[in-house]
Amino acid sequence: MSTRYFGVAVPRLEDPRLLTGGGNYVDDIALPGMLHAAFLRSPVAHGLIRRVDPSEARAMPGVRAIYTMSDFAKIASGPMPPMAPHPLLKTPITCAPLTSDEVCYVGEPIAMVLADSRAEAEDALAAIELDIEHLPAAADARDAADAGAARAHLNRESNVIATLRGAHGNVDQVFARAAHRFTETFETHRGGCHSMECRGVVAAMAARSAELSVWTSSQSPYMVRRHLAAYLGRDESDLRVIAPDVGGGFGPKANVYPEEFAVALAAITCGWPVKWIEDRQEHFLATTQQRDQIWTLEVACDAQGRMLGVRGRCVHDHGAYAPYGLILPATALASFPGPYALDAFDIAVDVVLTNLVPTSPVRGAGRPNTAFVLERLADCVARHLGLSRDEVRRRSFVTADQMPYATGGRMRDGSAVAYDSGDYTRALDVVLEKIDAAGFERRRNEAAARGRLLGLGLASCVEDTGLGPFEGASVRVTPAGQVVVSTGAASQGQGHATTLAQIAADALGVDLSQVSVKSADTGAFPLGISTIASRIAVTAGSSVAIAARKVRDKAIMVAAHMLEVGEHDLEIENGMVGVVGVPGLTVSLAAIARTLSGAAGVRLPPGVDPDLAATGYFEASQLAFAYGSHACEVEIDPETGDAKVTRYVVAHDCGKLINPLIVDGQIRGGIVHGIGNALYERMKHDEAGQPLTTTYGDYLLPAASEMPDIEIHHIETPSPRNPIGVKGAGEGGTIPAAACVISAIENALGPAGPFLRAHPVSPEQIAEWVNATRQ
Repeated sequence: MSTRYFGVAVPRLEDPRLLTGGGNYVDDIALPGMLHAAFLRSPVAHGLIRRVDPSEARAMPGVRAIYTMSDFAKIASGPMPPMAPHPLLKTPITCAPLTSDEVCYVGEPIAMVLADSRAEAEDALAAIELDIEHLPAAADARDAADAGAARAHLNRESNVIATLRGAHGNVDQVFARAAHRFTETFETHRGGCHSMECRGVVAAMAARSAELSVWTSSQSPYMVRRHLAAYLGRDESDLRVIAPDVGGGFGPKANVYPEEFAVALAAITCGWPVKWIEDRQEHFLATTQQRDQIWTLEVACDAQGRMLGVRGRCVHDHGAYAPYGLILPATALASFPGPYALDAFDIAVDVVLTNLVPTSPVRGAGRPNTAFVLERLADCVARHLGLSRDEVRRRSFVTADQMPYATGGRMRDGSAVAYDSGDYTRALDVVLEKIDAAGFERRRNEAAARGRLLGLGLASCVEDTGLGPFEGASVRVTPAGQVVVSTGAASQGQGHATTLAQIAADALGVDLSQVSVKSADTGAFPLGISTIASRIAVTAGSSVAIAARKVRDKAIMVAAHMLEVGEHDLEIENGMVGVVGVPGLTVSLAAIARTLSGAAGVRLPPGVDPDLAATGYFEASQLAFAYGSHACEVEIDPETGDAKVTRYVVAHDCGKLINPLIVDGQIRGGIVHGIGNALYERMKHDEAGQPLTTTYGDYLLPAASEMPDIEIHHIETPSPRNPIGVKGAGEGGTIPAAACVISAIENALGPAGPFLRAHPVSPEQIAEWVNATRQ
């Protein structure tokens, strides 16, 4: 088998269509008679609904129906099923598609209007009379964790719904023998995902059957099908869920949302197709967010600065519900001990309900939080002991000769965490060399001569990728010689159509132009999990390799029969199966596919099933661990506190690269996310739980003008845990980025400046710190 595409920076096959306006997003779907939905949402963070009166709104122009949850009583009722049940959650903490009694966050849907246009539906919302009795709100997770705090739900005795714990080794003994111990409190602040495309749903009942079709901007079309079918009491075969082109997902679109259920219920009830497209303010109010955590941690180290152990506690803001179970806090916990060979750790995470929008994974899914606190602890040790930051890391890293390395941690399913391969010290060496750390003091002095402060930041991380249990793929050669790859793995811009085609093209010896990829349609492929956790390259990529290998073997078997030669004498190249060393003695894959398509009265070759096709499922029983080190330089204007990232260098190992161009894009996008977390994004609420940042005039995102050139250097250590040796790359750019930027700001402020314990940081804060160092 020749390798012509795997590892090559092939331009993305999707791009010509998408860049020329040929994309097909949820809002592009137009069905005959389609009605448009708008949701009446709670204006308060906590309250009891006393009355909803839509009578005046029903008479408004264009309005076709107004629904509350009681209007769906004949087909469904009650809260939605949990997407990820957890044994610590004895009863599900999920909302109904439309709430009818207690509202628990601003933006919770109460009623929906169907009208001929979205504008008419929105006009009608303002005419619905809504009476809500205000209740005390739990708006801060720290306060909400107290026994006497206002309850986020009236029927719950405590806002603390679970305490997760991860422990390894004898932490008391480790701290007792340690030469030094330091305690710090860290905060990472809440923010959103802000995809270019907001959420959207279209639902329609088939005119002549009972099939319900749902188009949704989702990372998890198969999960939407599964949970919606369970809620409706239908067989999954009666539902078809399609994720068309999706303009970014980043985690929140992996959830199953109330609006997806409500739109489906409305379509069933009224008999007409229904469309809802989230506007940007709704995105601020109702799409899940991430990151409000408060950590109090103690680190122990020896006299040389090697970190020995970490212990402490985290308060995690889970928002008003737990639609995603405990996956977000559990992933943060499972990310210990990061790249460090700790002798022991003992971490508890209190999961706390508040009257804010629920939290769920946003790019990194708790891993950036853990990376932030671990990297800050490493810098804390260096600061107190007068050591260089890189030296503390070198002395504390898991070493290459320790691989595979059992961390002592546990994944969400209870399985042991063991890193598979890599050299963390090498990644740090590469990134320091490439950013020219040796010449940094000269650049700092040059900046000072211009009246600027310059800082160098460092951060490292480990990323678990390839989360199980499986993804699957079918590979089929058509009688025309085209190769069609079908998979349940949804794409939100990652380039799956290109990378999966590269794998199939190499296996079958065909040109890349002959391969097409179809995905994220439950009517086209039977099973799928979700595009989350940097898992698709490992799971779906391996499945395509398995299926394509089966097709290859089948083609050779049939060609041997057709050419009357031994299978060992054959090779596949350029879409032809031929005899090695005998030019012209060939048969095309297209001809083999036509033979296996069958003809009346003509027997197939013996021992061969019809169709030149096969399906493969790669079951990921062990994780593949990517890792890397980041370094950046941040320049500060001391008069205004403005901080600008001027250089950013990455050394990253995600195993064998399927397509370096796509991997680089994923890493760059992740870094932009992390810089936004560090410097810009802050989702503010007042004491009553009212969101204060609901437009981009208030909530800042990094733009191209704020971004440096990002220099990426790859290390390729194949993972032994999948057949193609890959590791995921979707979140590795984000995980250490905020820690790296904050480290650089602290370094720019100098030894007289404060130790930084939180992000994001604002220009006002930085200016205050600069002024304090001048006094």
